[in-house]
Amino acid sequence: MPVEVMHLRGAEQILHSRHLKDDVMQTMYYLEQCLYGSLYKKEISGFALNEMGWCEANRQILQGRRYLYKGLKKQVAIEGNFASYEYILEGLFRLQVGYDQGRIHTGVLMLTGQRSKKSQLGTTSDLIKKEIEMLYPTISMPVTVALFDLGTPYLPDDREKGGQ
Repeated sequence: MPVEVMHLRGAEQILHSRHLKDDVMQTMYYLEQCLYGSLYKKEISGFALNEMGWCEANRQILQGRRYLYKGLKKQVAIEGNFASYEYILEGLFRLQVGYDQGRIHTGVLMLTGQRSKKSQLGTTSDLIKKEIEMLYPTISMPVTVALFDLGTPYLPDDREKGGQ
């Protein structure tokens, strides 16, 4: 599974109307290519989003604060975290704030698709759909969720450098 993309609550139609549906898909696949097996995901993802044109000047979530979306283009925001699935709540909250203020029309939430194999909650996609449904009406915006499987980061062996 390179990247699994789910459009919820009409997000796909909004992306299509803003001529960003293909752009979002290309960006998610590009991110997966850049990040697979990498250790420094924050820096690389920032570079990749900038390269794909997602770094408009005003990415602020709240005016006068330093909170920024990872990406913003044509009133569509990208938010995410590749370290923990539990970021779903914070990511959705950040997107909902911009949506409620009228600054964005929809958002893309990037999450890790990796969870414990012992989980009895079903697949990550099923869990996403259930949780977003359970969060209504608190989280009411249309959202696209991209689940990434970025593999295990490559860590060079210290012995190759002559270390003990």
